[in-house]
Amino acid sequence: MDTVSKDTISQKRETPGRILEIRRDFPILNRQVQDKPLVYLDNGASTQMPKQVMDTINAYHEFHHSNVHRGVHQLSQEATELYEGAREKLRAFIGAASTKEVVYTSGTTESINLVANSYGLANLKKGDKILISNMEHHANIVPWYMIAKKTGAEIVVIPILDDGSLDMDALSELMDNNVRILCVNHVSNALGTVNPVKEIAKMCRDYGVITVIDGAQAVGHFPIDVVDLGVDFYAFSGHKMHGPTGVGVLYGREELLAKMEPFMGGGDMILSVSFEKIIWNELPYKFEAGTPPIAQAIGLGAAVDYLNSLDREFLESYENDLLEYATEKLKSVSGLKLVGTAPGKISLNSFVIEGVHPHDIGTILDGEGVAVRTGQHCAEPVMDRFGIPATTRASMAFYNTFEEIDALTDALLKVTELFDVTD
Repeated sequence: MDTVSKDTISQKRETPGRILEIRRDFPILNRQVQDKPLVYLDNGASTQMPKQVMDTINAYHEFHHSNVHRGVHQLSQEATELYEGAREKLRAFIGAASTKEVVYTSGTTESINLVANSYGLANLKKGDKILISNMEHHANIVPWYMIAKKTGAEIVVIPILDDGSLDMDALSELMDNNVRILCVNHVSNALGTVNPVKEIAKMCRDYGVITVIDGAQAVGHFPIDVVDLGVDFYAFSGHKMHGPTGVGVLYGREELLAKMEPFMGGGDMILSVSFEKIIWNELPYKFEAGTPPIAQAIGLGAAVDYLNSLDREFLESYENDLLEYATEKLKSVSGLKLVGTAPGKISLNSFVIEGVHPHDIGTILDGEGVAVRTGQHCAEPVMDRFGIPATTRASMAFYNTFEEIDALTDALLKVTELFDVTD
C-alpha cells in the first residue's frame, strides 16, 4: 500500500477490504460498549485473539486434555505432540536454531526474571555494570534492581532523546570493560520507539556484553529473527501477539542456557532425584518446572499459524499508514501533545492534553466506546524523563481501521469541549 501524502492525511480515509475481512476473525470487535461500537485501541496491553486461536484451545480441552510428557496413554501422547509441535512453530517464528533455545514461560516478565536469576546472579559481582535503557518496562528494570542488590553490581541508565529515541551516542560512551549485561526493549510500550537492536547487539558482542531484549511489543507488529539480530536472550508474551494470556517464551542461545542453573525446581525439570544428588533435565526442560501452560502453549502455536497465514508485509505497511493518519488527526486536537515521536515507530500514540488528567480522558473515551490505556504503563522512568505523571495511550493493531481513528478523534474533541481546552 502506498503511504498517503501530507496533503491528504487530514481527509477521511476508507479502510481496505482486506482489513475488513481480517476483522471477521475477531468476534469481540463486533460487540457494543456503552451502547456504542467497540473501538479497541489498547493493543499494547493485550491484543485480541482470533477465533482460530480460540477454536484450537477449545479443541484441546474437548478432545486432547491431559498432562504432557512421560504419559503412555493416548491422550497424553496427543497433548505432548500438540505442545511440542507449538514449540517448533515458535522456533521457526523467531528464527531460533533449535527448540532447545525455546523455553516456555508465563510471559515476558517470568522470562526476564529467569535470565536475571539464572544468569545474572551467577555471573555478576561488585564492580560490574548492567546497562538499562530509560524507556524500559518495569519487567526489565525491577528484576535487575533485585539482582544488583544481591551481587553489588551497578545499574547504569542509557538516556533517551526528546523524541523518545535511544541515545546511541551516549550508549557508545557508556560501553566499557565493566559492562556485563545490557537490557533494552525492542519496542517501547510507552513511546512506540523501535530500537536498533541489531546494531546494539553488534556493539555488545564487541565488548563481550550479554544482551537481554524485551520483545513483547515487537512480535505482533513485524517479523523477528533472533539469529539475524544477534541477541543472547529475547523474551515475549503470547497475549501481545494474538495468543492467550499466561504463556510466553524465553529465547536463549543454547551455549548460555546450557551453563545456567535452573530458576525453579520441581517436576519435569529433572532426570534423577535423590536426597544426595539431583541431575537436571536437558534443554529446554530444565527451565520448565511443574505442569506447564499446555492449553496456552498450544494456543500460542495457533497464533503463530494465524500470523503466518497473513500478508505481514502488507499489514506492516497498513499499520504505518494507520499511525500516520492517527498522528495527524491527534495533532488537530486542542491542547494535545504527543509523547514519543521517534521515526520508525510502531502504531502507538501516547499523549497528554493540557489541564486534563489521563484518567479523565480514558473515562470519557470509554463512554464513547473507545478503549485506551491511561497511566504510567509500567514505565515510570519514562514519565519522569518527560516530566509528566502519566499519558493516554492509543495502541493499534492490524485490525484497527481509519474509521476507528476518526471515532477516537471525535471522542477527544468531546474531552476538550468538556474541559474547555484551547491551544
